[in-house]
Amino acid sequence: MSYNVNDNGYYGEFGGAYIPEMLYPNVEELRKNYLKITSEDSFKREFDALLQDYVGRPTPLYFAQRFSEKYKTRVYLKREDLCHTGAHKVNNTIGQILLARRLGKKRIIAETGAGQHGVATATVCALMGIECVVYMGEIDIKRQAPNVARMKMLGATVVPALSGSRTLKDATNEAIRDWINNPTDTHYIIGSVVGPHPYPDMVARFQSVISEEIMQQLKLKEGRENPDYVVACVGGGSNAAGAYYHYLDNPEVGIIAVEAAGKGVHTGESAATSVLGKAGIIHGSKTLLMQTTDGQITEPYSISAGLDYPGVGPMHAHLYTSGRGEFISITDEDAMKAGIELSQLEGIIPAIETSHALAIFEKRPFNPEDIIVVNLSGRGDKDLDTYIEYFKL
Repeated sequence: MSYNVNDNGYYGEFGGAYIPEMLYPNVEELRKNYLKITSEDSFKREFDALLQDYVGRPTPLYFAQRFSEKYKTRVYLKREDLCHTGAHKVNNTIGQILLARRLGKKRIIAETGAGQHGVATATVCALMGIECVVYMGEIDIKRQAPNVARMKMLGATVVPALSGSRTLKDATNEAIRDWINNPTDTHYIIGSVVGPHPYPDMVARFQSVISEEIMQQLKLKEGRENPDYVVACVGGGSNAAGAYYHYLDNPEVGIIAVEAAGKGVHTGESAATSVLGKAGIIHGSKTLLMQTTDGQITEPYSISAGLDYPGVGPMHAHLYTSGRGEFISITDEDAMKAGIELSQLEGIIPAIETSHALAIFEKRPFNPEDIIVVNLSGRGDKDLDTYIEYFKL
């Protein structure tokens, strides 16, 4: 059994492209061309050169000694927080802007929650001199003000989403509406492994540089390519997809996905899709989705803007239902404590998204000889206001 996408764009029963007819030409153009273009030597050379010289790859694989001693196991941190723009998101935006340019697109749109994907999209649009419009929920605009300022400095137009919960889901809805109205000259850079096929696979491929580097770096440090476990936080799930990618079909490597339980899984203020979700369709793909009995999407909640999404990508839905992935839900409180703990044990302030992944060590024992790689997906600069307010710093 493979845990990767099949020829029809499905991961097991999840995936596909459930889209309005108006979007069919756009999505079909991508589907027909993405593998061909991204496998061309000229594309690969340009992509690799930008990852190295612009993003600063490879990112370090850092042995967290004091953290490891505390939890009596061996923990490596994949330092995606050291990428240009402060998170893994830029790996994907560089890939997609190169693809969009080869397809002759003149305008880029994107959605963003925590703002990191918006910044990464605005960054590559500035780099390539292409117009950029970013949709962002009104609530997220308030709680991620520094990232909004960055996007504007980079020349992007930031459009607030004023409907629904005014967070990531609603920003995505607005971006899809824009794309329907501007089908020929616009490319939609989706920031996570969500949306209609080929997006989940395309984003996972651009992010797969993470697991590719982990294999090479672990070989040098430990004499083996495979950790015992790879751990990542999952909202939509692009950082996780990138960290898991080369290990998906390798049963020796445990896959641990960490979701946001918000104020508690069953409090009604949560984003723990694996526990609360059932199969449904959101933003063009079939996946696990938090919804009411009559199929209305329920509002997610997390202190972390990047995990505040009512579904997961179809790859992750399949990892959960097949049992290949172990899913753990972490509350706001436990995540915030883990963020402070890493800061004080290792001198690394993590994004609150990543703090959820770090919090599992309080909940789940590992063996002393286990090698665990945690994808440190982003840095905590963008979350300082939340940390300050929460801990009264």
